[in-house]
Amino acid sequence: MFTGIVEELGEIMAVEELTDAARMTVHGPVVTSDARPGDSISVNGVCLTVVEATAGSFTVDVVAETLRRSSLDKAQVGDRVNLERAAALGQRLGGHIVQGHVDGTGTVVRRTPSEHWEVVEVSLPPELERYLVEKGSITVDGISLTVVDVAADSFTVSLIPETLARTTLGFKQPGEVVNLEVDVIAKYVEKMLGARHV
Repeated sequence: MFTGIVEELGEIMAVEELTDAARMTVHGPVVTSDARPGDSISVNGVCLTVVEATAGSFTVDVVAETLRRSSLDKAQVGDRVNLERAAALGQRLGGHIVQGHVDGTGTVVRRTPSEHWEVVEVSLPPELERYLVEKGSITVDGISLTVVDVAADSFTVSLIPETLARTTLGFKQPGEVVNLEVDVIAKYVEKMLGARHV
């Protein structure tokens, strides 16, 4: 489990394409300071298992299902990525409950700068729209954000200078793909209410 509070911007150092997967090596000195094989690290919102950790970098295997459902299928050497270690029991939950299981992808539609923040509009797959509510939570590339507005095919979030400076949303441009994870609590509520009406 994660909180959606990005710890650092990492950089993809290597991508090896395998027959049904990919092996990636990512530079991230903060998240690797205590990383061991078997640990979970969120890479742009995707929960991945460390298979090797060295000073300042870690390697993960990304299976075909994950490549199909996320933007990691387009990952290239030099790409910057949001990194977060798994949450530890007893720590503050600064964002919201994030599983690291991507529900779909969207694209940045437009960016509207203001004096002290920036509004970013992201396209939304139709099957995810029912899980979003104004002032609710959404995870974009592993970043816990508050939904400002929801339309039939998009939503907006407001980004403060800290988020712009410390995450990939500071430089993602219209047309670029982002990973989306809706609030898992909404999915559980939907399932429980559906079971009551069967």
